[in-house]
Amino acid sequence: MTTRAAAVAGYFYEADPGRLHHHVDELLNAASAQSGAFPGALIVPHAGYIYSGPTAAHAYKCLLSDPGQVRRVLLLGPAHRVYVDGMAIPSVECFSTPLGDIPLDREALDRIGELPGVEVSDEAHRQEHSLEVQLPFLQSVLGDFSLVPIVVGGAGAEQVAAVIDMLGAETGTLVVISSDLSHFHEYREAQRIDSATCERILARSTSLVGEEACGARAINGLMASHIVDGLEIELLDACNSGDTAGTPDRVVGYAAFALR
Repeated sequence: MTTRAAAVAGYFYEADPGRLHHHVDELLNAASAQSGAFPGALIVPHAGYIYSGPTAAHAYKCLLSDPGQVRRVLLLGPAHRVYVDGMAIPSVECFSTPLGDIPLDREALDRIGELPGVEVSDEAHRQEHSLEVQLPFLQSVLGDFSLVPIVVGGAGAEQVAAVIDMLGAETGTLVVISSDLSHFHEYREAQRIDSATCERILARSTSLVGEEACGARAINGLMASHIVDGLEIELLDACNSGDTAGTPDRVVGYAAFALR
């Protein structure tokens, strides 16, 4: 079986399975209790757990009410390491973390691979953290599920929406968009920028740019997709690295949203 090995274990999150499981449980236990309908999609940050983990946990706590609803996760996040013109899918059969292997839905990936702007690139996935950091949370709250991982590069909103619409409405599928907000501003300036970005997300904007959210293209695609029709968007939590483990002079913004 071909496997994409964990690339950022020991850097963005604990490499030891026991310590990782304990840390994720701590983050979930500290997050606010969630009520409301089970989400069809989440927007979640992707920094190291000491920075954005508390915010991410607010989103993943939504899944604890009925985790058996999710049999497959469609996970999209931005390309940080390798240039991708459109979107990149892997050729491997599973993704690995310290908590175990996650099987990929190869049939779904093959279908996506026929869409415009989608290419197969294991290199785009090899070192990409935006997808990997979501996996231990998903493993902790869902148990068994299959994964459809997509690295989003220069794809337009309609291209990304086509991928989401192909799979996102199918029974048992959860859509997860991985994105941080602004990068490397002073604390108060970051708060101002990120507050405006959150308002744009709540208003279903399809024109976010990278300076507002590094996963802007994936978010734009989600908002352009048909699966958001009839769903309410809720801001669950927002902060920046100056609130968690960073200094206030140069921060990164984080927010978690549920669409349900």
